[in-house]
Amino acid sequence: MLICPADNKRTFPVTRLSADFIVAGGGMAGVVAAITAAREGLKVVLVQDRPVLGGNASSEVRLWILGATAHAGNNNRWAREGGVINEILVENMYRNPEGNAPVFDTIVLEKVVEEPRITLLLNTAVFDVEKSDDRTIRSVRAFCSQNSTMYELHAPLFCDATGDGALGFLAGAAFRMGAESRDEFDEPFAPSEAFGELLGHSMYFYSRDTGKPVRFVAPSFAHENIEGIIPRYRDFNSSEDGCRLWWIEYGGRLDTVHDTEKIKWELWRVVYGVWDYIKNSGKFPEAANMTLEWVSTIPGKRESRRFEGDYILRQQDVVSGGAHYDAVSFGGWMIDLHPADGVYSEFPGCTHWQNKSIYQIPYRCLYSRNIKNLFLAGRIISVSHVAFGTTRVIGTCSNSAQAVAVAAVLCHETSSLPADLSHANRIGALQQRLLATGQHVPGLRLRDGNDIAQCAAISASSQLALTELPPSGSAVKLSRSRAQVLPVPAGRVPEAAFTVDIAQSARLRFELRTSSRSGAFTPDILLASSEVEVPAGEMQAVTTRFDTHIDKDAYLFYCLMANDDVCVYTSDIRVTGILSLTHNRTQTPPAGYGVDTFDLWLPERRPGGRNLALSLDAPIEPFAPHLVTSGIDRPAASSNAWVAAFDDAKPTIAFEWPDAKSVRAIVLTYDADWDHPMESVLMGHPESVMPFCVKAYRILDADGNVLAEEFGNHQARRVHELTTPVTTRKVAIEVTEVNGPCPAAIFGVRILG
Repeated sequence: MLICPADNKRTFPVTRLSADFIVAGGGMAGVVAAITAAREGLKVVLVQDRPVLGGNASSEVRLWILGATAHAGNNNRWAREGGVINEILVENMYRNPEGNAPVFDTIVLEKVVEEPRITLLLNTAVFDVEKSDDRTIRSVRAFCSQNSTMYELHAPLFCDATGDGALGFLAGAAFRMGAESRDEFDEPFAPSEAFGELLGHSMYFYSRDTGKPVRFVAPSFAHENIEGIIPRYRDFNSSEDGCRLWWIEYGGRLDTVHDTEKIKWELWRVVYGVWDYIKNSGKFPEAANMTLEWVSTIPGKRESRRFEGDYILRQQDVVSGGAHYDAVSFGGWMIDLHPADGVYSEFPGCTHWQNKSIYQIPYRCLYSRNIKNLFLAGRIISVSHVAFGTTRVIGTCSNSAQAVAVAAVLCHETSSLPADLSHANRIGALQQRLLATGQHVPGLRLRDGNDIAQCAAISASSQLALTELPPSGSAVKLSRSRAQVLPVPAGRVPEAAFTVDIAQSARLRFELRTSSRSGAFTPDILLASSEVEVPAGEMQAVTTRFDTHIDKDAYLFYCLMANDDVCVYTSDIRVTGILSLTHNRTQTPPAGYGVDTFDLWLPERRPGGRNLALSLDAPIEPFAPHLVTSGIDRPAASSNAWVAAFDDAKPTIAFEWPDAKSVRAIVLTYDADWDHPMESVLMGHPESVMPFCVKAYRILDADGNVLAEEFGNHQARRVHELTTPVTTRKVAIEVTEVNGPCPAAIFGVRILG
């Protein structure tokens, strides 16, 4: 029994914690930053003001995670983000292909609590900062509403991943809100004059068919006249819910930080009013058995503060895909801006323009220009309002957060400050350390001085020489132009024969295309074309007539141009680094927008997406064993993969040295299909594992001793640290099973001595 006498005043208990790195904000960016830093040796405190991790991706909001892949709706092939965010997405696919949001919560939480160097504080909000001088944070104060405890958190390095930039705001970091004028950064898509309007908040809801009639009585605060107040009311229907109604958006003309509660209430009025309209207007009889399953209690935020770093990313950086000396991350979502009036606007819910390729994000955007020990992660990084339209999505935010974490590790190890690492003579160390954690940065290759695979003689049991993708009995109408995308080595370009059905004699046009940007997949360069007169008939082979050479390895697009009288056969054979595309549309922006006009060629999502059946007049061999040491673990300008022959019963790749080497770890990168967007929630997926991914394998030394083995792999990246280093002249990776009917493939092998 506890009896407390009356007192004049009491204070909550105070817990003081010290760490190497404090991350404020437990959305996906904060989660990725904390996990990465902890795995690299830092003691981390992760402070999250909500009861769950994940931010907009959590079960509280339920926005799917997307980034450069953009629902496979752009030309950014094999563009899913790497590192920790990819690990989480792949694991979610394995456990949760149905896209259940609470299950996703558990996966994210598990990844955090499995790291012993992370101290996790949930329901804990940062509310004060103590500084050792005007430019340096000494500690932060936070309060947990659930245990009534105050926390004082001390560290030399801090990361603001709070979404609204609460830590940076309290510390006095320079920031912006609203749109810059067109003249400030010479951005054609920016408004002629600066203004304070922002992208608003959204609120999602789920519905469920109960199988019996369900009555709905709207709460008194719900809007009653949906047709009178929402110009796009005709777009409402009974089948779309959750994230698909992202355009139920509001707040762009308000203060999206301090007016959030006001915005939330208005969104509640809209959501319950919309559901009342669907249930009770009489216009949706199919909704009779439906019930309102879930409505978010907090809105999903898009835009508020953007903090200033030593560089501000702008529209030209995004559109050009240009290089930055300090590139540490990448984006690829479209420039996606919304009307400030949101759901009450007469305009479409968004105006977005695609890019021809992914683009680099420089390190100078990821730390504050005036608070010396403050990193920036998530949507608050240093970008213009226009560039924010693409960098703000969760996959991109998380990718950049991994770079922040590795930078914090180097700062800790070298007693440096964030800006110190941006110098030209130091940025390379950050980039290489970052790539070694599984990050992908376009234009960079991993060159690890500890990787003895780089100096090994590499051999394989076989390598795929592609001569054909045989037809599998199904043909698709050539109502849209289609392309087979192949990695073709430098030299003569093989001619391809396709199998077609012709309803009536037709003239079939072929085009050979490639991309104007190295490592990109927009087929905007026409290398050659030919036309063939084809008589009516079934299962005919028609051959391209290209007399073409290329001077370097490249992805080429063998295009069959649209013809309604033609059906082309497909193949069930799937191979790493090979896919087919269909012409979707041509992006044609108004003059003066500063974005490109080009064709979008998109893949069909699985279980569709078969390759086109073809045969080549000469084999292509783009899958050599040495490519596993290329330092790029996904297709780019070449396949960057070793692929075994179709008939190889025991695919094996081996690394040998003249003298015995000490081996302490082996890092393998497999093909978990970088082209799959892997939306985390709401959307279901037909597979839980990617068919290209190696499932079972053994790692052997020169004497055939098993150094490591795995029987149920589904992840892209596997790290095998040996309990005791082994001295050997040979290391071999023997693939014993693949998750699907695909030839064995490996993107990367690092053998650390």
